[in-house]
Amino acid sequence: MNEKEVILEIKNLSKVYEGKGVQVKALSDVSITVNQGETIGIVGESGCGKTTLGRCVVRGIDATSGEVLFHTEDGVIDFLKATREQMKKYRKDIQMIFQDPYASLDPRMTVFDIISEPLRYHSKMSKKEIEDAVYNMAEKVGLNKAYLRRYPHAFSGGQRQRIGIARSLILQPKLIVCDEAVSALDVSIQAQIINLLEELQEEYHLTYLFISHALSVVRHISDKVMVMYLGRVVEFGETEELFQNPLHPYTKALLSAAPQVNPDSTKERIVLEGEVPNPANPPSGCHFHPRCKYKTEKCEKEYPPLEEYNGRLVACWNCEACQQQQP
Repeated sequence: MNEKEVILEIKNLSKVYEGKGVQVKALSDVSITVNQGETIGIVGESGCGKTTLGRCVVRGIDATSGEVLFHTEDGVIDFLKATREQMKKYRKDIQMIFQDPYASLDPRMTVFDIISEPLRYHSKMSKKEIEDAVYNMAEKVGLNKAYLRRYPHAFSGGQRQRIGIARSLILQPKLIVCDEAVSALDVSIQAQIINLLEELQEEYHLTYLFISHALSVVRHISDKVMVMYLGRVVEFGETEELFQNPLHPYTKALLSAAPQVNPDSTKERIVLEGEVPNPANPPSGCHFHPRCKYKTEKCEKEYPPLEEYNGRLVACWNCEACQQQQP
């Protein structure tokens, strides 16, 4: 594949949870195109659907509707409708790094077994070949191979996340979903892990879906950013353009809440009124309108489509008004 070739298309992906007569729309018609070698940052408040999106992509949970089109050498495969044989063949190409390095590793398995398990399942390598591959990957992610026969409890949070990264990379995947991969780590360790992910991306030509609350981390690592609110995409575009000039009123508020490196910054904090709506009973029209100072009557009645505006995709009826009325 060439660098700008499409590797993943998510089309109208929706996830509805049902229980006790209540429907909760965790995702509603999410669509995104991802090129090989890109890092797509996915941001938004807790409960906006970020993690649900990542888990639906890797089929950790089943989506209610939509398509996850994975572009392979054999053609385009809808990962959500893949047969068992197709899943076994292409599962190695789509992996996930989980948020909690303490809960995502089996405490009864040694680190060597944790990293080598995908190889034992997906490959026909000999015992010696598997051993060599595990030692090589451990070295790449900064783990001392002398400690690989120990159990996860003997390692720190940063080391455990390196184990999780090694496990995800051992099959040499094409796409990795990073679900809050650094949020449970100290800031100094976060920087090490982010640098490691960037180095591995360059070496293995990886594509990342990087889900995070940490806007500064997203800005550093991402090529493009997707902003979600209540299960929907409200803005999607190039990282620096989005951070420098957010178009959606929710994006403006979200970015204004990020800590400023410069203590003398005059950037105004936008405080949203009201609470995040209940996803089981979302507002009519644009779901953000109860908290938006730019809302009109149309916003209360019709949900805006995700359309191009100034080279970016935005779901807002009043982009022009938002741009003219800077906070």
